[in-house]
Amino acid sequence: MAALLKDALKPNLIQTLEHTGAIVHGGPFANIAHGCNSVRATKTALKLADVVVTEAGFGADLGAEKFLDIKCRKAGLKPDAIVLVATVRALKYNGGVSKDQLKEENLAALEKGIVNPEKHIENMMKYGVPVIVTLNSFITDTEAEHQFVKEFCEERGCEFALSQVWEKGGEGGIELAEKVLYTLEHKESNFAPIYPDEMGLENKIATIAREIYGAAGVTYAPAALKAIRKFEEMGFGSLPV
Repeated sequence: MAALLKDALKPNLIQTLEHTGAIVHGGPFANIAHGCNSVRATKTALKLADVVVTEAGFGADLGAEKFLDIKCRKAGLKPDAIVLVATVRALKYNGGVSKDQLKEENLAALEKGIVNPEKHIENMMKYGVPVIVTLNSFITDTEAEHQFVKEFCEERGCEFALSQVWEKGGEGGIELAEKVLYTLEHKESNFAPIYPDEMGLENKIATIAREIYGAAGVTYAPAALKAIRKFEEMGFGSLPV
């Protein structure tokens, strides 16, 4: 096992099908961990490129929150922009459309379902970082659906772009890349975590529940409070959650 792990701390440099460099180290699984690649991988990439794109796993309420409140805070990273990825199909499904009807244009369902990315946009803007929304475009999408989402996002101060990478490879991502570069050049990032280090663990958890997940409050079981008190007594109260 030691022989297998001797190089595990070294990020893996790989090449994409279009000969672009990519670093793989750690995984974006926010349901079982913090949902980000390693700090070493990100800092290595920042030394090698002018612009670094990294993924925070799952929804912006899970992976992105942990990326911003845990990884960026502890590693001293300050993101310049956030890209939220959505699909018309998912938005219509959130709006009540059955799976066998998702190929049909349905602006009414889109209007209902778009409250989902609206909350994600609101969440990310709380961190003071400019937001770009991109639609992962499918051939069943219609121009009217794309236009509806575009106008919705721009009304909320977000740049918008279509992404067709799945179909066209790198060429399909040019529009998104241009919007990201425009944002980096013209919009200022004032990144700050959503809670301070000195806040108690109980209040940190409650802050995330209220601000990110929209909870009215948090009720702690006696066992949970006991565990929180123990962590704070052990000197862990200043750590992110």
